[in-house]
Amino acid sequence: MVALAELLLMETPNQKRRPVLVVSRDESIPVLDNTVVAPVTSTRRDIPTCIPVGPEQGIDRDSVATFDNLAAVPKIVLTTRLGRLGAGGRPQIREALDALANC
Repeated sequence: MVALAELLLMETPNQKRRPVLVVSRDESIPVLDNTVVAPVTSTRRDIPTCIPVGPEQGIDRDSVATFDNLAAVPKIVLTTRLGRLGAGGRPQIREALDALANC
């Protein structure tokens, strides 16, 4: 089952496989067809809408989950669990979402 703060591999027919960070709250995941994810990129930016991830979280190299490119994707394309954010993951997600909204 998919959960908030997990890092998963997303596989779609028309795109390459890529890691993503699950952003949807746990209560919504079982009842919705889609899940909100932040794509992971190796283009590292030190901005408030990016959360650093790397080998400690199951990603093969230092990268960031970028909240400036959030997407709602069908749960079926989330195939392999890579890892998860540590104990500070949920606050990091809240801070990145707050920075994204900037209001």
